[in-house]
Amino acid sequence: METEKMIHEKDRRITSAFIDSAVKLGVAQTVLLIQDNLTECFNAMDCDGVIFQKKFNAFWVFTKMKVRFTDRPDWNDKIAIKTYPIDNAGLRTHVNSEIRDKEGKTLVVSNQELCVLSTQTHRPMKLFDLPFPKEGFPPAVFNEPFERFPGEFNDDDFIYEHTIRSYQIDLSHHLNNIEYIKLALGVFDEAFLLSHKIKELEVHYTGESKEGQLLKIYKHTQDKKIYIYIKESLRTVFECCMEFDD
Repeated sequence: METEKMIHEKDRRITSAFIDSAVKLGVAQTVLLIQDNLTECFNAMDCDGVIFQKKFNAFWVFTKMKVRFTDRPDWNDKIAIKTYPIDNAGLRTHVNSEIRDKEGKTLVVSNQELCVLSTQTHRPMKLFDLPFPKEGFPPAVFNEPFERFPGEFNDDDFIYEHTIRSYQIDLSHHLNNIEYIKLALGVFDEAFLLSHKIKELEVHYTGESKEGQLLKIYKHTQDKKIYIYIKESLRTVFECCMEFDD
């Protein structure tokens, strides 16, 4: 596939559906915007989740994501978002996104790791066996390695619990990725989020959870980084790290 055909760029406006109480593009909404653009990018390459499900009994799974914030656009601002895969690692791919303001200044960059699972076995499928680009990728704008989280938390780090509801379920019949991030943000009060500027967000999707299951959310601070873990029973299904300006 030609390099330029892998790049999906779109002009958007920050509507009220994408802002938080600071009247800026929200953290979870940023991830939603990036994920939407990735879906459109893959659709244009004829390899999105709906196509793979119909033709190959397969579905995409987001495993990791890192987002770096320089600034967050305000409500009604015009932005441009560009998304494209940067590699084919056999069993996974990495996809970059960049959000710029109307002057061309970069506001947000992200890197996402994805793989394809069989709907029958839930085992990874080789991307080389599927209609996905194999070479000629655009150069990466953001490809720093993902962090290895400490995974150290205990009952003293418990913040709250949540029962998954039907409105939080996505097309794979599991809790939607964005809902995990909303639950992670729930460990902070509004005053903290209004007074602290987010610098970086990294998430690891480590398991699946379904409607009716009880999730427990934990927060652990280490070396000025805030780690958030979500457990379902004895399983950790989500890990997250957030860094804020002092």
